[in-house]
Amino acid sequence: MIWFIFALALFTMAPHRPLEIIMRIGIFGGTFDPIHNGHLLLAECCRQTCELDEVRFIPAAIPPHKRQQTITPDKKRLEMLRLALGGDSHFTLSDVEIKRGGISYSAETLQEIKKESPEDELFFLMGADSLADFPTWKDPQIICNLALPVTVYRHGSPTPDFSPLAPFFKKERFQKLQKYQVEMPIIDLSSTDLRERIAQKKSIRFRVPKSVERYIETNQLYQREKTAKGT
Repeated sequence: MIWFIFALALFTMAPHRPLEIIMRIGIFGGTFDPIHNGHLLLAECCRQTCELDEVRFIPAAIPPHKRQQTITPDKKRLEMLRLALGGDSHFTLSDVEIKRGGISYSAETLQEIKKESPEDELFFLMGADSLADFPTWKDPQIICNLALPVTVYRHGSPTPDFSPLAPFFKKERFQKLQKYQVEMPIIDLSSTDLRERIAQKKSIRFRVPKSVERYIETNQLYQREKTAKGT
């Protein structure tokens, strides 16, 4: 009895490790040059439809499909993201790809995230127009092993064709991923168009968060001489 009481006392005094909370995290990668309201709406639609606890925005260092293009310096793109996401508890920012440097491959990013938080469920946000090219990405099998793709398509568009993903999933998981498709309201915004509007001195009001608009104006981003380089 004495030994039992002694052991109980030791257990009570010892620090307890809190129970692991499994998070459902949406991974949203991109250049975000600049981030705009379409990005934010996409993230919110995915968060709500897929019941995500968090959507993590991850700006690329060098996007694989934009290796020859000049993009805005990392520090400025990160600051625009911070301004756009500030105050929203469901949206977070990660500089994992920028810190890693080089060409930003999604498979490598997911491996880093999974290593840090092995219990969390990862959901990889991607546009329906990327499905056809997905098998040509670097290590598509690793991406599918570590995260469940969430396919986003515009209202009125055809239902996404998931067949390019079929070779990377077992039947049961393939059926599951087809349920994770998100219909997004039609909003005609793109970073390319915004850069061109700024270069032409046109308004971007209501196309980007007000704080981002001010930052672009203050730092004189996307002026004519810069956009002419193909950014």
